[in-house]
Amino acid sequence: MLKEFKEFVMRGNVMDLAIGIIIGAAFGKIVTSFVGDILMPPIGLVLGNVDFANLFINLSRVHYDTLKAAKEAGAATINYGAFIQTVIDFVIVAFVIFLVVKQINKMKRKPADIAPSTKECSFCALDVPIKAIKCPHCTSELKAA
Repeated sequence: MLKEFKEFVMRGNVMDLAIGIIIGAAFGKIVTSFVGDILMPPIGLVLGNVDFANLFINLSRVHYDTLKAAKEAGAATINYGAFIQTVIDFVIVAFVIFLVVKQINKMKRKPADIAPSTKECSFCALDVPIKAIKCPHCTSELKAA
């Protein structure tokens, strides 16, 4: 059983998947940092000094000035600012993946247009060699290719 597991893990697809997950996780952290540390502060500044990470709805009856204070007190909150940042993270990651897949599809070789080697007999509708002048099935005269 251990040998089978080793063969399974060492197959190319599994290793490619593992590498993809590791690179994806690292890329996700980069995007999260980009959104939280670089993109959202200027957007918040333009919108009137809004800190998206601190936007929340307090579900308790006690008022809290910051999300950190509400969390420390154990208050129930809806953290819609964090949700907005996560949605922006997702959109950026999805767009980058779209661009990568689009480039990969462009780089894939397209099969060369292969000239047909047969033609259809207009009388019996069977395929005959392209150079044939007479159908081997119905013996009718064929037009030249």
